[in-house]
Amino acid sequence: MGPERPSRRLRPLGVALAVVVLLLACGLPAALVAGLMRAGDPPAPGASAAPADDPATAAARRLGERMTAELARQSAALLGGDRAGFLAVAEPVAHPDLRRRYAALRALRVTAWQAGANGLPTPVAGRPGEWRLLVEFRYCFVTPDCRTSRVLTGTRWREGERPRLLAVEPSRSAETGTRPWEVSELAVAVGRRTLVATTPARRKELPGLLAQAEAAARVADTYAVDGRAPDRYRIFYAGRGEWQRWYGGGRPKWTGGYAVTVGGGHHEVVLNADGLVAGGVDDLLRHELTHAASLPERGYPGKGTWWLVEGLAEYAGADGEPIDRYAGLDEVRRLLGGGWDGRLDSLSPADDAPADRVSGSYGVSYLAVRHLVDRFGPERLLAFFAAVVHERTPVDQAAERVLGEPWSALHDECVGYVRAVVS
Repeated sequence: MGPERPSRRLRPLGVALAVVVLLLACGLPAALVAGLMRAGDPPAPGASAAPADDPATAAARRLGERMTAELARQSAALLGGDRAGFLAVAEPVAHPDLRRRYAALRALRVTAWQAGANGLPTPVAGRPGEWRLLVEFRYCFVTPDCRTSRVLTGTRWREGERPRLLAVEPSRSAETGTRPWEVSELAVAVGRRTLVATTPARRKELPGLLAQAEAAARVADTYAVDGRAPDRYRIFYAGRGEWQRWYGGGRPKWTGGYAVTVGGGHHEVVLNADGLVAGGVDDLLRHELTHAASLPERGYPGKGTWWLVEGLAEYAGADGEPIDRYAGLDEVRRLLGGGWDGRLDSLSPADDAPADRVSGSYGVSYLAVRHLVDRFGPERLLAFFAAVVHERTPVDQAAERVLGEPWSALHDECVGYVRAVVS
């Protein structure tokens, strides 16, 4: 199933809060996801022998091995805190970008950094002696020995016995887009459960954001499926320019935040600093960190389950507040008055939907999930969520198996509850 881009508006003062849940692999074909093998590694036992390389391919293979060796030296320098060694593999033209990347990654407390070639280097047209090599970088922040996230990036080199790095390109994956540390200077604060990063211009906001993130993480941890909460929640606080660059930009205008899967069991959360009002950050953080805790890294099944994914996050965001304090009830009432067919599986709004339609969709989802929690308790609701979203069991089968009742009846009961609340 392709990426889903649900969106939400939560606050009545025009604040729009959104989530984007995207598929893993950063645009990698399946062959890459299976793992990285260095060019020239022997085939696995029992594998058929590959045909011998022609001279040009053999030369490219040897060049790629030398590039990979330089990347290994650079990785060791990054992890060892050796900036001079990190820069030493590159020509001076690349140093400004590499210095910024090095500083950002060290600020994020990088604990794992692995670089592996994907395929053979290819010559750059019109530039004799220059080559391009696709590289998969795998990384961890803060926690040693975590499951690595990964990103596929183009690199450019000047040929030689020891090739020299000329540039590292921003990743620009169709699924996840460019990571913040690829293109921005970062100021970072780290807590027991969270990592919060922003630009140096917003550094003074970090202490408050970190405290809010830590509080939200305590709530989100309770919604981790099978107890598998992230080792650290990663949160990036974007100014106007960063909002358009980080992770590809291009979000709907009413979007205030989203979560994107980057592999290794991690969803990185982005908040739109210019799209929030006072008091709007806490519930947004609870909402987005609950996505990070509850969602599988390959994304969720599709638009038909949007209401369950967003309803759970909204329920966590509300954090036990009385129903009459939920900010979207007026929008729910308007949605029920027209424009909705009464089916939970049709609630997912379009990217260009009006803000009140978005808010109403989130509100209906929240109330439906709240009713299921009231009926069956949070543990069974989370088991139902796991069956539908993680195991991809059809919702009617999951309802019978986990909740012990037919989904058709439960669905109508949920919609009736929503109507009763706002009547």
